[in-house]
Amino acid sequence: METTEVAGRVPKSYRVRVELESLLGELSEGDPLPSERDLALRCGVARETVRQAIRELLVEGRIRRQGRGTVVSRPKMVQPMSLRSYTEGALKYGRTPGRLLVDWADIPADPDTARELGLEPGTPVMHLERILLADGERIGLESTFMPLDRFAWLYESYNPETSLYAATRAKGIWYAAATERVETVLASPREAALLECTTALPMLLLHRRSVDAENIPIERVRSLYRGDRIAFQATLRD
Repeated sequence: METTEVAGRVPKSYRVRVELESLLGELSEGDPLPSERDLALRCGVARETVRQAIRELLVEGRIRRQGRGTVVSRPKMVQPMSLRSYTEGALKYGRTPGRLLVDWADIPADPDTARELGLEPGTPVMHLERILLADGERIGLESTFMPLDRFAWLYESYNPETSLYAATRAKGIWYAAATERVETVLASPREAALLECTTALPMLLLHRRSVDAENIPIERVRSLYRGDRIAFQATLRD
């Protein structure tokens, strides 16, 4: 009896979602979903109930808008949580990485950045802000802060649309360790515009501090990723 009572309280939108997930299992990437009207008739519910289930699947990245319709999305890109660069992680999973430069300038270090980089507040740091691409699609926004006195040479030889990790490694600067924290947030209007999404879309925010083999700070990074386009994976050992 208890099971029946609980089942009777399952929201209609959830039952529609189960039906949609079953349908997605029969479709391939890029295939269109039936219209909201057809889905409502198929499930015996109102169109608003169908819209709610579709919104949930859009947020999860299972489907995406295309023109005036909705199609099946490709699986999320899985990015390993490791010392590898974004480029290496994307290539490992068969995606073509890319970057678009948003801003590259010297700024005074705020107290948090100064503490992370072992500097006095107000010390000049290099700030590099870039949009991260996967197969040409905008999936992340990355802000990197580096001590200017150590990395000013980047202005002369570095292409900001390529891997920063590879550029520093070529100069003999190796990333030996990093501390990373992940949390969920919503994007600001500016961030949403740069990532071509809405402010209602859940985001994954990564804070990272990297050091070299002598434990000297290399960078402080703030990376914002679209929750519907990317997932993270870590390998744990005791």
